[in-house]
Amino acid sequence: MNIGEAVKLRIIDLCKKNSITVNKLATECGITQSTLNNIVSGRNNSTTISTIKKICDGLGISIQEFFASELFDNLEQEIR
Repeated sequence: MNIGEAVKLRIIDLCKKNSITVNKLATECGITQSTLNNIVSGRNNSTTISTIKKICDGLGISIQEFFASELFDNLEQEIR
């Protein structure tokens, strides 16, 4: 799995755990719905850390909590 896929799955998982939709999360974190939809649909595989920070702020979690998931344990090498 690459980092883009892991971020996508983590956002979807956190939305489910918090019983909110992706669109509601976009509103809560102040990013456009199209941006967040592009991330969770896989069209954007290079999410910036500042966007992830906004997502964390919208969810009320830290960046450390966001990345504290098995999804990030064995990522593929990005440089080939």
